[in-house]
Amino acid sequence: MNLNKIKKFIFSGFRRSKYQEIAPDEIFLDSSNIPDFDTDQFEGRLEKPISKKTLFYLGTFFILIAILFVSRAWNLQLINGATYEKRSENNHLRNDVIIASRSIITDRKGEKLAWNEIAPDQNDFPQRVYTDTPGLSNLLGYVKYPAKDTSGIYYRPSYLSADGVEKFFNQSIAGKNGLKITETDAVGHVQSQSVVEPPENGKNFILAIDKNVQSALYKTINQTAETSGFRGGAGVIMNIQTGEVLALVTYPNYDSNVMTGGAATSVKNYLADPRNLFLDRAISGLYTPGSIVKPFLALGALNENIISPDKQILSTGALSIPNPYHPGEKTVFKDWRVNGWTDMREALAVSSDVYFYEVGGGYQDQRGLGISNIEKYAELFGFGSELTGTFFAGPAGTVPSPQWKAKNFNGESWLLGDTYHTAIGQYGFQVTPIQAVRAVAAIANNGSLITPTIVSGQSGGPSTHIAINNPSDFQIIREGMRQAVTSGTVTALSTPGLTVAAKTGTAELGSEKQYVNSWVEGFFPYENPKYAFALVLEKGPAHYASGAPATMRTVLDWMVANTPEYVN
Repeated sequence: MNLNKIKKFIFSGFRRSKYQEIAPDEIFLDSSNIPDFDTDQFEGRLEKPISKKTLFYLGTFFILIAILFVSRAWNLQLINGATYEKRSENNHLRNDVIIASRSIITDRKGEKLAWNEIAPDQNDFPQRVYTDTPGLSNLLGYVKYPAKDTSGIYYRPSYLSADGVEKFFNQSIAGKNGLKITETDAVGHVQSQSVVEPPENGKNFILAIDKNVQSALYKTINQTAETSGFRGGAGVIMNIQTGEVLALVTYPNYDSNVMTGGAATSVKNYLADPRNLFLDRAISGLYTPGSIVKPFLALGALNENIISPDKQILSTGALSIPNPYHPGEKTVFKDWRVNGWTDMREALAVSSDVYFYEVGGGYQDQRGLGISNIEKYAELFGFGSELTGTFFAGPAGTVPSPQWKAKNFNGESWLLGDTYHTAIGQYGFQVTPIQAVRAVAAIANNGSLITPTIVSGQSGGPSTHIAINNPSDFQIIREGMRQAVTSGTVTALSTPGLTVAAKTGTAELGSEKQYVNSWVEGFFPYENPKYAFALVLEKGPAHYASGAPATMRTVLDWMVANTPEYVN
C-alpha cells in the first residue's frame, strides 16, 4: 500500500465518523519510508524486544540476592543456631537484685532506735522506721530508698544513707544484697523465681547512748531554749575512761522519718529553717567558750611554775594597763564582779577574770603564761584539733595566736590585751561541745585525752596522755571546780544525792554584748568520777547567762531518779 492510498483511507474514515477510533492493526507503517523518523522517541514504533544483555544482568542480580538469603539462613540455623536459641531463652530470664535489710540499731540497753518494717504495698525491700523518741534524729541520720526506672529495673539497688550513724557506719549497717533469677512470659508476667545468692542482712548495731538519757537531755535543752529565748543548744555526756558517749544532743533537729519517707513540703520546710536543723551542734557547732577554758590554763600555769595554787591575786573589779596607742591613757579590762583576794581554787570557783588576766598575760610582778603557752596547753587538751577519722570528726575550731591574728586582721600585731581576752576564752577562741567534754574528762581522769566512741563496747581510738610534772596538780583543779558547785558560780548543780564538779562559761556576743552563749562543763561523781559533761545554749539574752547550769541541773536530777546506775 503506498502513501497516497493510506492518506485516502484515513480521510475517508474521518468522513464516515468524526469520532470513530482507528485500530492499530489497520495501520501499517514502514519506518524506512518515513522521512525524519525519530528512533529515540519511538515515533512510529509499537514494541521492541528486551535484549539478552539486559536479561543477563537482571538474572545475575536475583541470583545474588537468593545466595545472600540462603547463606544468612545457613548461618542462623546451622552454624549459630544453638547460640541464638540460648539467647532467645534468656530473653525470658531476668537477673533481679534482692535488697538486704539494714541493721536494727539499738541503744546500750537494747531499746530500738531504727528498724525495718514490710510495707503492704512494697514487697521489694523493707521500709526504714525510726523511734519517735525526741532528740535522736541528728544522731541516727536517715536513708533514701532504692530506686527503679520506668521499666522496673533498679538504677539504685541499695539504700542511700545520709547523715549520722546511718551514714558513717553504712558499711556495717547496710548488709549485702542478694540475687535472684526471674522467668517471665512474652508479655512480662512473672512465671517463676529462683534465688541464686541470698542477701546478708545487716547485723544488730548497738550504740553506746542511753535512749532515755538522750531524750531527757534533749527535752530539757528544748524547754530552756523555748522559754528563755536561746536559738539552739547542744549537750554531751561521756564516760571518762572508755570514751563511750551516753548522750549526744543537738537542738533543734529534724525528724528522720520525715527525711526518709515524708512529704516533700516537710523536707523543704526543714531546709528553709534559718536555725539550720541539719547542723549537729554537739560535733560541728563552733562556739566562743568563755570561762570554761580557765581550768586548762590554770593547770598550765601550775605546770610552768607561773604561780602557786595558794598565791592570792586581788580583784577590785577591773585591771588597767597603759594604752599603747594613747600614751597617758589606760585600757581597762573588767572583771564580771569584785572578787577580792583569790587563790587558784577560789578563782576557778568564782570565775575571776582579773586572776586569769594576770596568770594568762602577766601584770606588774605577776608573770603570765603568754600567748604561746596558752596556745600550747589549749591544744594539749584537744582544742584547735580535729577528731579525724571518727564519727565525731568536725571542725578544729580556733585557738587565737599572733599568726592567726595577722592572717585574719590584715597583718595586725599581737597586743597584751589580746592575750588577756584569750585567757578568759574570748576574742577568736572557738570550740565544739565534743572538744569541751574531752578536755574536762582529761581533768577528771588525771590527764588521759580519750577519743570518744558512739558504739557500745568499742574503743574510739588511742588516748593521749597529757604529761604534767606534778600529777597532783589535777587534783587542785578538781577541787576548784568542786568549790564552784558548793559555793561559787555553779551552785545550781548542788544536786541531792550526787556530787558534781563543774565550771561555767559565759561568752558575750553582739556589738553591744546583748547575747550570750551559756556554758557548763564538769564531771560526776566528784569522789570517783565516771562521766564528764558539756552543755552549751546558743545565742540567748544576756540576762539568761545561767541558763546552761540550770538546764544541766534538771538533767542530773532526772538521772538520779531514773538512771542511778550512772550516778553512783
